[in-house]
Amino acid sequence: MSRDPAGGNGRALSVLVSSTFAFTICFAVWMMFAVMGIPIKKQLNLSETQFGLLAAMPVLTGSLVRVPLGIWTDRFGGRIVFFILMLSTVIPIWLMSYATEYWHFLVLALFVGLAGGSFSVGTPYVARWFPANRKGFAMGVFGAGNSGSALTKFVAPALIAAAGSWVIVPKVYAVAMLVTAILFWVFSATNPAHNVPSTVGFMEQLRMLKDPRVWRYCQYYSVVFGGYVALALWMTKYYIGEYGFDMKLAALLAACFSLPGGVLRAIGGWISDRQGAYKTTWWVMWVCWVAFFLLSYPQTNFTITTVNGPQTFHIGLSPTLFTLLLFVVGIATAIGKASVFKFIADDFSDNIGAVSGIVGLAGGLGGFLLPILFGMALDLTGVRTSCFMLLYGTVCVSLIWMHFSFRAESVAEGQKALASKAA
Repeated sequence: MSRDPAGGNGRALSVLVSSTFAFTICFAVWMMFAVMGIPIKKQLNLSETQFGLLAAMPVLTGSLVRVPLGIWTDRFGGRIVFFILMLSTVIPIWLMSYATEYWHFLVLALFVGLAGGSFSVGTPYVARWFPANRKGFAMGVFGAGNSGSALTKFVAPALIAAAGSWVIVPKVYAVAMLVTAILFWVFSATNPAHNVPSTVGFMEQLRMLKDPRVWRYCQYYSVVFGGYVALALWMTKYYIGEYGFDMKLAALLAACFSLPGGVLRAIGGWISDRQGAYKTTWWVMWVCWVAFFLLSYPQTNFTITTVNGPQTFHIGLSPTLFTLLLFVVGIATAIGKASVFKFIADDFSDNIGAVSGIVGLAGGLGGFLLPILFGMALDLTGVRTSCFMLLYGTVCVSLIWMHFSFRAESVAEGQKALASKAA
């Protein structure tokens, strides 16, 4: 760990633990419509597309604010930005329990969604407390706060069952957010040396965003993070519709995806530190490609003519096999989220906040658009597995882009090496 003069190992560890805990609660709040949205959908008689929009609305603002939050973290420090961000969401979360119309939920969800911007605050804040060879692991541990998605799937159904209504969930979450903000302030720390000097202007911070590598990482992250968020929002409802499970069981099985997708991000950081960001991300995409191909196949009955007459066969994933494949996807996306940010830490170590903000924005927008597209595809086709068909297409784009971009870079580096030898 870092031995900086203003901190030391103890302070770095305290920052990491307090930030990870705070991010876990923020992510749980960000994903609360994954469970709470199901009784609201029934109460308001929403279509699949309307449900997708409702579930994704917090993701929109949580994504759009990531760039300014990352830049403000570079400028003012992560501790104060993180603290103010958490406090700003407490009242909107509480007011959610009094909403009665669809538009009420949409508007309040925009403000609640600010909690999702915490990722672009915590990532640079935590990373700067650790040396280069530990940044991937440190950011992976912080990113394990994505497990807040699984936390919601355990806590929200229990609260709804105990109170007999979904309105208890926002009230409990508002109190939890307030307590978390106070605990974070007490146990976190500040090091002014980590801030970008005031002589560095806003446009100078954004100048590196013209680098094509940033946009490449945006596309990768829109798959591993955007896909993760979208599925975390969608899977509870998917289990209910596809297999007829009740909410508690559906949420529990959906957590088999959400939990490894969050907790194992630290393992992804460790692997990326040792194997490199490119190799790790490449294998993540291939695993997702195979898994999404299998998950895309709908429940199918077909009849063939045999010598003994017509014979009917059924092809489809059982709940057990489906959950197992989803678990594999959760592990892959956890590792992939860490490996993408290892790219950023390696290539843009002096401006992690701004770059992680734009990459986080791309991933968040993926998480916003995909649930809406899931709902639209289901309304249009009636095929529930259409959500995985869409994700399969996004992975194909990533694999093709990775192949050609890194191949071109390797060729350029080889030509440069040959030219230097010839000289």
